[in-house]
Amino acid sequence: MSSAARAAAIELIARKSPLPLEDRSTNVPEVFGANVFGLEQMRTRLPESAYQALRSCMERGQQLDADLADLVANEMKEWAIERGATHFTHWFQPMTGSTAEKHDSFVGFSDGKVMMEFSGKALIKGEPDASSFPSGGLRATFEARGYTAWDPTSPAFIRETTSGATLCIPTAFCSWTGEALDEKTPLLRSAEALNRAALRLLRVLGDTRTGYVYPTLGCEQEYFLIDRDFYVLRPDLVATGRTLFGAKPPKGQELEDHYFGSIPRRVLSFMQETEQELWKLGVPVKTRHNEVAPTQYELAPIFERSTIAADHNMLAMEVLKQVAQRHGFQCLLHEKPYAGINGSGKHNNWSMSTDTGENLLEPGSSPGENMRFVVVLAAVLRAVDTYADLLRAAIAHAGNDHRLGANEAPPAILSVYLGEQLTEVVESLVHGKQGDSRRVGTMQLGVTTLPPLPRDATDRNRTSPFAFTGNKFEFRAVGSSQTPSKPNTVLNSIVADSLEFLAAEIEKRRAGKSLEAAVNDVVAEVFKKHERIIFNGNGYSSEWHQEAAKRGMPNVPNSVDALLAWGNAKNVELFSRLSVLSPKESESRMHIQLEAYAKAIAIEGQSALSVARTMILPAAQKTQRDVAESIAAAKALGLDVSRQFERLHALSATIERCVVAIDELNGKFEHAEGHSGDTLSHAKLYRDEVVPAMVKLREHADVLETLTDDSYWPLPKYRELLFVQ
Repeated sequence: MSSAARAAAIELIARKSPLPLEDRSTNVPEVFGANVFGLEQMRTRLPESAYQALRSCMERGQQLDADLADLVANEMKEWAIERGATHFTHWFQPMTGSTAEKHDSFVGFSDGKVMMEFSGKALIKGEPDASSFPSGGLRATFEARGYTAWDPTSPAFIRETTSGATLCIPTAFCSWTGEALDEKTPLLRSAEALNRAALRLLRVLGDTRTGYVYPTLGCEQEYFLIDRDFYVLRPDLVATGRTLFGAKPPKGQELEDHYFGSIPRRVLSFMQETEQELWKLGVPVKTRHNEVAPTQYELAPIFERSTIAADHNMLAMEVLKQVAQRHGFQCLLHEKPYAGINGSGKHNNWSMSTDTGENLLEPGSSPGENMRFVVVLAAVLRAVDTYADLLRAAIAHAGNDHRLGANEAPPAILSVYLGEQLTEVVESLVHGKQGDSRRVGTMQLGVTTLPPLPRDATDRNRTSPFAFTGNKFEFRAVGSSQTPSKPNTVLNSIVADSLEFLAAEIEKRRAGKSLEAAVNDVVAEVFKKHERIIFNGNGYSSEWHQEAAKRGMPNVPNSVDALLAWGNAKNVELFSRLSVLSPKESESRMHIQLEAYAKAIAIEGQSALSVARTMILPAAQKTQRDVAESIAAAKALGLDVSRQFERLHALSATIERCVVAIDELNGKFEHAEGHSGDTLSHAKLYRDEVVPAMVKLREHADVLETLTDDSYWPLPKYRELLFVQ
């Protein structure tokens, strides 16, 4: 790659226009779900009894018998073939952070004749080779057998390309011995655990009507777009998803003119096609807008069941990347593609709903509804405080380390934002005080003087990692590239534990007391014990870090330390008791993620060395040669060259520092690569030695960018990456 290629890319990009809007339907109801074998297709194609049985299976997790599976498989195959599908795949989420699939055709042979077939057995279970997927010690490499099992709670869908279509069947993925090798299985288990715990609590509170409870989720997906002609000129972006070098541009996000600004025409065309593709796949995307950083955008859906929403978010990330390339872009999902400007998150909006259509985190208009709301609120606060380490582990990985704690993302301290009114409710219950009667009234939960809490009883706090936003909690610390399955598995599990705890405590206190009195006692005690987790101020401030330390709250700034929570005894016991993860499965998650961290840093280290040696240094040395020749020519003419010499000295000194930093990084990297210890010590070595050496090399390389002749610099600069689209 050369500076000429960079210049050519700039010229080419400047002439690009939006793709035409051909073949994009504006009839959204007609398009929505067109490529989904959902309830509408099932109702049309299946006998009523079969449809009701399958729906019950989907909504309540009931067992699916073999005869019904054969019937569903046949109708699913006929529907898929009508839409041009020739193959099917069990689509699953291994512990790689992405999705996986193996395609099989519907083609079968009988008496020399071709026939299209798809059995219930093929629908329910597949057998991909599991040997190369991360297992964290759950099985040996030579133990290749793994199974995919149909998840009927998430509908099958068709992925179309210009050359054909494939029926995709969402599945769980497990080993031959039954351990979960994926992210979906624990999520499904955690949803069942939450349902059991929530129903127990509701029965204690006198609710006999609710049949089941399920967690809901809405993922706000942030991402960056970069023109692909720039992207291919940045080996660091191609290899790692982020820029390992890049001097600060004259203009970044200081003017705050990109946020909610007019969407560029090329970008809008990309967004429109992305929405069309996602609507056809039944993904209820609703919102699009510019984000804070230049070339950063957001896509947000309507709430769904968390198990379906997790699948839909994985689909959304795939579609974003694929459609971006058709429009000449590259979609960057890394949490921090560019230094010095905001990174990207996946704001995880979580709540709980009932089969009767009620949101358990919706403040009510009756005393009973308010009592239920405050009990559930207490359960969530207890869960976050008790298992803050586990929530932190759920969002820990190398990419998110660059974002968490910066001034555009929540700190690594897990706190809860409630807002002024709900905080007053908590304080009134804890201290037995009466709040402002105009707003809150008496804090006895069942008394009618407690007024209805408005739907938006709180403002929004962008600095909080876990904020109540009216009828849900927004877990803002989740990274943009992550699968939402892991953090929601943790959320479901820790809240299930707390719901069980409160139900048991209320049952104990009922002896000789009214339900209201028992609830008041328990909730007051829980709030008092866990009110330290509430913080409504500026989470970015240094004062909060000091205050959190006084409160005894954990602050784990790096992923390596955070990931150890998967092995903590209380967390292992939690997952095991709720049947979400076995002790062996919990330990495997820790080892897999520590290994993934080390691999990510290793790739970054190799990329940094390559770019610095073969691109940055040669460009700087060409400038060094030119300046030296210019000085010699000026000196021959008898001119004063003192200032030019100062420039040459600064350039030469920086080149030398860069060379030293390259050698130091190489030495640290070779040490880490040759390390033969366990996954934890290996990850620590990369964190403590390789990462600081990379930071040091970048400092010198970024200075070189400001001293090197622009015509020699081969890497597209931040000023181009962020503003040329």
